[in-house]
Amino acid sequence: MDLISFLGIAGTLLDLVRATPQLIHLVRARKSFGVSVDTSGTICVVSLGWTTYGIITHQPMVALASSFMASLFLLITIIALWLGRSIREFRVAPIWLAALSMASIFFGKTGLGLLLSISALISNVPQIRVAYKEENLSGLSSGTWVLTLVAGLTWFFYGYLQHDLTIMVSTFLQSATSGIIIALKIFKPVTEVASSQDLIID
Repeated sequence: MDLISFLGIAGTLLDLVRATPQLIHLVRARKSFGVSVDTSGTICVVSLGWTTYGIITHQPMVALASSFMASLFLLITIIALWLGRSIREFRVAPIWLAALSMASIFFGKTGLGLLLSISALISNVPQIRVAYKEENLSGLSSGTWVLTLVAGLTWFFYGYLQHDLTIMVSTFLQSATSGIIIALKIFKPVTEVASSQDLIID
């Protein structure tokens, strides 16, 4: 097995499990404080975009990991809404769904790849915003973001060896924003009592 194949398999496995800590945490804790449904919804949309990109560029590992990840983040979004997040938080997800769809239809692989290269930044910014503004981050799983950081670095080196600039830019941004989210989770004190005012719904 060469290094590219190893990184592809490792990246796929990481993507298959990286949403699991957040999903388990939501189910067990039954609270969604600090979780951005706009981010989870946008990651679902972006993952579907990566599934399409993986298919049209003949990279089955990318397509497989992305399709599974889309399903998990959709489930996280639904559960977080059920636990009290507001549907009014959706700002980026619907816009990005339209943008990726149009790019794919009208500009094919090139247009889709261009938007996917910045999608990690677009999808993670709402989570950074929520983590920065909300005092209670007890519903946010740091495990998911640590795995997201590691997955981003793994796919970055995969993209480098494949000479795929789209994957490299996207995963660099994924790693950088994940690091910010981890830092906010670690260094921000968790309050014991959460109220409805903790949720960002403006």
